[in-house]
Amino acid sequence: MDVVKEIRELKNQLAYSKNIGFFFGAGTSSALKIPNIDMLTTGIETALKNDHKKHFQIIRDSLKAAGIPAGRSVNIEDILNQVRRIREITNDKAEQDFIKVTGEAAKNLDKEICNQIYAIISDSEAKADLANSKKFFAWLNILNRDYSKEVFTTNYDLIIEKALEQSQIPYFDGFVGAYEPFFWQESVELSPGKDDLTRNWIRLWKIHGSLNWFWKEDPADKSQRIIRVGKFDKAGATDKELVIYPSKEKYDSSRKQPFIAYFDRLKSFLLSGELLFVFTGYSFSDQHINEIIFNCLRQNTRLFCIVLCFSDAQVESLHKLASSYLNFNVFGPKKAIVNGALSDWTFDKADVKDTEKYSQYWDEGKAELRLGDFNQLVEFLIAYSGKTQLLDASKK
Repeated sequence: MDVVKEIRELKNQLAYSKNIGFFFGAGTSSALKIPNIDMLTTGIETALKNDHKKHFQIIRDSLKAAGIPAGRSVNIEDILNQVRRIREITNDKAEQDFIKVTGEAAKNLDKEICNQIYAIISDSEAKADLANSKKFFAWLNILNRDYSKEVFTTNYDLIIEKALEQSQIPYFDGFVGAYEPFFWQESVELSPGKDDLTRNWIRLWKIHGSLNWFWKEDPADKSQRIIRVGKFDKAGATDKELVIYPSKEKYDSSRKQPFIAYFDRLKSFLLSGELLFVFTGYSFSDQHINEIIFNCLRQNTRLFCIVLCFSDAQVESLHKLASSYLNFNVFGPKKAIVNGALSDWTFDKADVKDTEKYSQYWDEGKAELRLGDFNQLVEFLIAYSGKTQLLDASKK
């Protein structure tokens, strides 16, 4: 596979596509030193004490014994899902239990896990260098498009929000209000009109929840709704429960909470006509999301997806899924899938024009494509756009 040819084609698509969307997975946060799922799982187990740790380990071991999940180790998402199943089965009651974990214990463990997640991620965020995130959104913000700029992410950290706000770039995430912003479903479903001031705002859809979302109970009917809160130092500073991580109620609930609305928005966006949709840092491990993506690829022939992978193992694992789609390309460090065919990258320096700088995307020493690293992708986007002044402006 000729890497020079494919990068030229990518540049053309970025320059001339009527509409561009992005999907950020955990890899984009990992590139900024935010703990990945395995590191987070280990960190939480270490931080838990007494009965919390005991119940955590009981649930983890029961999942292992049941062979759930298949093909990988149990992580904090799996454990939280099981904790919430226990809560549902036992109705949070102290006198009822499942695998020797009572409903009350599961409820307390749920909150403590979420508090630890908040603490670990928040501590990492405080140390994270936001420069490249700010550069990316500065680049995205100045794109002259007739369509809204939409970013979907499975990340629950607040890196994107911090980068946007520090750069004073307006964005919208489906919540409205000031005191306790609430989720407004209609704002996600409807696209802004031509004369709408928010048309050029970046739209941020966090489809796995967020560290600043909480469940709030309505005292009148005991129903739950999601609110977004401002900055505070500790999750334990509030008695509300954090809304983070994929869980079974996200998919099974009949209530139209943000999760379902965001999935609908993803589907609607992917079916909206001509669209270049770029994945970075996403492992394709969420089957619910994958079903939407590949169904839309079949239905919309004007949709073109590019997946930028950090490892070649991910490219190889995607080959079975991607082989029948000509509008789904996957780029890894040494391997690529183009037009359904998996092959190794080839690079010939003689093919590079004098005006081209291949070092922006190709590591000649390692003979690898660099764009699977979010930081390198940002530098590539800035350089190809010719807006190098953003490099300095975004650091202010």
